[in-house]
Amino acid sequence: MAKVVSVGGVRRMARKERERNRWIPINHLYLAGVVTLLLSLTMNMVMFYRFQSLYKVRGRSSEGDPTVGASEMGEVPPEALLLSPHHDDVRSSSNGSFCAHQDGMDHVCLADEEHAGASSDGAPQQNGSTTTDCHSIVINLDHGDPTMYEPFWRAMEETSSIVIRSWQAMSYFSPAGSICWFMEPRLAREIVRLHNLVGNARTDGWHIVVGTGSTQLFQAALYALSPQDSVEAISVVSAAPYYSSYPTVTDFLRSGLYRWAGDAHSFDANTPYIELVCSPNNPDGFLREAVVNKETGSTIHDLAYYWPQYTPITTTASHDIMLFTFSKITGHAGTRIGWALVRDRHIAEKMTKFVELNTIGVSKDSQLRAAQILAAISDGYELPTHTEVGRFFDYGRRLMAERWERLRQVVQSADRFSLPDFPSANCSFTGQKTRFLPAFAWLRCEGKDKVDCQDFLRGHKILTRSGKHFGWGIEYVRVSMLDRDENFDLFTRRLTFIR
Repeated sequence: MAKVVSVGGVRRMARKERERNRWIPINHLYLAGVVTLLLSLTMNMVMFYRFQSLYKVRGRSSEGDPTVGASEMGEVPPEALLLSPHHDDVRSSSNGSFCAHQDGMDHVCLADEEHAGASSDGAPQQNGSTTTDCHSIVINLDHGDPTMYEPFWRAMEETSSIVIRSWQAMSYFSPAGSICWFMEPRLAREIVRLHNLVGNARTDGWHIVVGTGSTQLFQAALYALSPQDSVEAISVVSAAPYYSSYPTVTDFLRSGLYRWAGDAHSFDANTPYIELVCSPNNPDGFLREAVVNKETGSTIHDLAYYWPQYTPITTTASHDIMLFTFSKITGHAGTRIGWALVRDRHIAEKMTKFVELNTIGVSKDSQLRAAQILAAISDGYELPTHTEVGRFFDYGRRLMAERWERLRQVVQSADRFSLPDFPSANCSFTGQKTRFLPAFAWLRCEGKDKVDCQDFLRGHKILTRSGKHFGWGIEYVRVSMLDRDENFDLFTRRLTFIR
């Protein structure tokens, strides 16, 4: 039989329950709160000291005053770093450089190699850092990463930046009207505008094909020019010294359509061929023309460096296929944009098909960013509101001229190295007679016996690219002239003390 509990009984039971719970002291709750707070503070302190280096970096402003080198988000300003990929980063200092080593301490990098051993005992300095030998820093000038342009684009941030909204550029397709169906119309307009401004290439009557950098377009051009029904692969040649990636890229996929056949000067077969003409040439900086010139061949002109900061604009190029890369024009290598100006419609269609099958088009975000930056360059010369400060090619040419002058002074002060001599030429863009200022230095190690220049410089912790990769001698190396100021400064200082 169920037990019936009255309302009064329920109240008495609830009262007893409350009395039983009264034994928990209210102080225990306060104690728990205090413990939680202490644990939180402890964890915050641990995390702060663990990641302290991300929040404050010793650097110098452009005026030479000490600055805090990190933003609120803990990002280190690129101009405060001495770029040395795959190695410890380095930051500038009043008497040399601050080197961020893996031990987490700042080490003062002495101003020159001559005195590097004078105070390299690791003795603490007044600022809490220790001295270190600059010679321990590896300088990587093997690549052509064009980071020297960063200061210009920082100053031009307001006019060269773009906001891409979350709903923009979502489709694979761009508005109809171009053979290259994935090309953004604004990018096409800015490409034509810039070429017309500089006068380095004809665009009227040429088709534009956009790619993920010019390397993809180089492959697309090989595909488009190769006979599809040929039993034998077509030969691909280039005059030595040629760009080191030509052989590698040509043979990378072991295509049955084309194959690398070496130096164009040695090619004498009466069979179909494709000649690659890089002008100005990478690595030596000279203007080039086709070498083979046979009716059975086609040419691809790689004009990556045919811009006013590197060379006088002597003629308006009008070749069948002309390749350009965004990275070497503006320095934005990470955007991965290139374009081809193609005379023949059928070839342009085949190149577009290659890009379609290879990557299903090209990033719209990258295209829009490239269009904005190209527009900023043209605006700097065409809009009356812009001053000389915003003229990109003038800035690049001044910087390249300064670097080449410094490098030549270092090379001429010793008999250990030599550089090519370049003539001057009338530049239609500047209206003046100007010098060649290549993006790379074709450096030769001099000596009675043939010196492996790459190995020799590697022994001094300078990374370069050997002439053997360009179909040339090992006594030559290619040295990038496009790195950040800190890296280039340290390179010229170290070269001065090599005997």
